[in-house]
Amino acid sequence: MANKEALRELQTRLAERLKSVRAEVPGVSWLAVECAGRGFLLPLHEAGEIFAMTPIVPVAHARPWFLGVANLRGGLHGVVDLAAFLGIKGGDRPAEPARERVQLVAFNAALDVNCALLVDRLAGLRRATQMTPEADAPSARPDFVGDRYRDDTGRVWQELRLAELARHESFLRVVD
Repeated sequence: MANKEALRELQTRLAERLKSVRAEVPGVSWLAVECAGRGFLLPLHEAGEIFAMTPIVPVAHARPWFLGVANLRGGLHGVVDLAAFLGIKGGDRPAEPARERVQLVAFNAALDVNCALLVDRLAGLRRATQMTPEADAPSARPDFVGDRYRDDTGRVWQELRLAELARHESFLRVVD
């Protein structure tokens, strides 16, 4: 029960912080999330509402990373296991104890895609001033994979561009 209360408090703090950040001078800022032990940065202006785990109805013949559809505030949203989509873990649903920590991060309504990403943990908000760009070795990577950054603790964060992800062919192909 204490975990649920702590989770609600975190969600409330993040929602308040999201509102205040959006009201500040424009700059680069991200919602930081963790999936399979890795850190990802979702552009704040492309991320939407954050939801606690909710029942998901599976879809027949869907790829393992497409968990199904969920009712989020009265709208049907496809739910994608981000770590499984990126190939950094299997497509199995989270174990029951871990389900209390997982969150669904919806895409911003302006992107016109009813989708939410299942992430293992929210890690707060990050600004460009808190991050140092990492030099990347040139390699072929999808358009939705942005720059890599390192924070002041030495942790590496990979930017994922949700607008590009929403248009990516493999992301849109949810059935086998």
